[in-house]
Formats: sequence, structure tokens, C-alpha cells
Amino acid sequence: MIIVGERINGTGRKVREAVVARDADLIVSLAQRQAEAGATYLDVNAGTDPEREPEDMAWLVQTVQAATSLPCCIDSPNPEALRAGLEAHRGQALVNSASAESGRIGTVIPLAAARGARLVALALDDSGLPATAEQRVAIAVRLGEAAQAAGLALADVFIDPLARSIAIENDQGCAFLDSVGGILEALPSVHVICGLSNISFQMPVRPLLNRTFLAMAMARGMDAAILDPLDPAIMATVCAAEALLGRDEMCLGYIRAFRGGRLEGK
Repeated sequence: MIIVGERINGTGRKVREAVVARDADLIVSLAQRQAEAGATYLDVNAGTDPEREPEDMAWLVQTVQAATSLPCCIDSPNPEALRAGLEAHRGQALVNSASAESGRIGTVIPLAAARGARLVALALDDSGLPATAEQRVAIAVRLGEAAQAAGLALADVFIDPLARSIAIENDQGCAFLDSVGGILEALPSVHVICGLSNISFQMPVRPLLNRTFLAMAMARGMDAAILDPLDPAIMATVCAAEALLGRDEMCLGYIRAFRGGRLEGK
């Protein structure tokens, strides 16, 4: 499972204040703890004002990569911040995110391709958030075609079908899960990723819903997620699901997690 650690996100007050103050200690601690917990990428989102965000993003990338050997997921709606992060990055980054919206499909995808980065592409276009699995799959196919036209391999593309809260629309869990299978049927080489927390927005006991949704999506073929690797329960769910789905040879990862005390209920 490809895990994008979500904790270095300037939409949270403490991280944003640390970025503005250039408090490297907090950023380094979050980076190292997530790396030790099993993250594959570390999301970096400055969350600052657009005019200063490129400089802040470059500082974040440099600070995280000085503290760990992990690549970054450079996360911003601002193409200039993405560009600055990519210029500062060592090795192959992951860019979050492109979409099929007219203002982004022609900017973010070529930027990622030019820098040799991998790409998160949201199943979103000018008509707004998709409601059905069919809409998500259709947008994903357009994104896959645009990525290939720009020179990206589909194996370097992560499609996010965009989870929507079941509190608002009860069918959205099923719509998302059906879209995972449809996307992988249409684009077998791509990865499917999502941020889990939207599925449980405005619902009680959100971590339970998030963990259950994660395991169900993994069973449909989702192989990446943006989540908090410092949450032992969700990491235990990842470990158990990989063992049950035959993605953990000889269940060695599960056994190592058990011996290391990382499984819920040990």
C-alpha cells in the first residue's frame, strides 16, 4: 500500500505557524515520525498566502528532505507553488493535484511531466463534483489520456475518484467503490488513491467509518491513500487488509507488525 502521510499540512494552524516562523523542529519531527510509522510519501502543503507560498513550499520540501529519505507529495492548488516545490525536490516527487477543470488540466499535468514527477489527478471537471461511478470513470479516462499525451506513463498517475460524505448522500460510498473497479478496468496501469476523511464528514465515530471504507476500497483495488500514519488503528487496518488480500507475501508484514506491537488489540 502506498501511503501519503498527511500531517505536514498548513491548513492546520500549528503547521502553518511553523512554516511562517521557519520552525524546522516541528516539521522535522512530523516528517521523521511519519517516516518511521510507514509512510511512502510525505505530503507537504504550506497553506500560506499565494504570494509567499512558492517560497514557503520550497522551504518545506528542503526541510523535509533534509530530515528523511522519503520523497514528497507536493500539494497545492497554486501551480507556482508546485513549480517551486518541484525545483527544490530531490528525486521523483508526487504532485497533488491535477484535475480535468479547464484551468488545471493544461497546467499541472505538463508541469509534472516536465519535471519527471508522478501525479495525483482528481476526478473533477468544470461540471463540479461527480456523483456517479460512471462520471468518475469518464473523467479519469480523460485525465489518463491527457497525462499520456504530456508524456507521463500511466503507472505514474494516481487517480483520486473523490470520496463524498455519506452523511449528505447515502449512496456515495458505493459510488466511490464502483468507480475504483471501473477506473482500473479502463486504465489498468494507474494507481487509485483517495483522502479518506471526506467519506465520514458530519458522521459520528468517523475513524471507524474511515478504517472500514479503507479496507473496502483496498478490496476493490485501491492501492494508495492519503492518511495519518501516526494513527495506529488505521495503519493496523492497512496491514490486515494487505494480508487478507494476498498483497503481503507469507504475511510477513503482518507478522512483523505484530511482533513490533503495531497491531490494534495486541
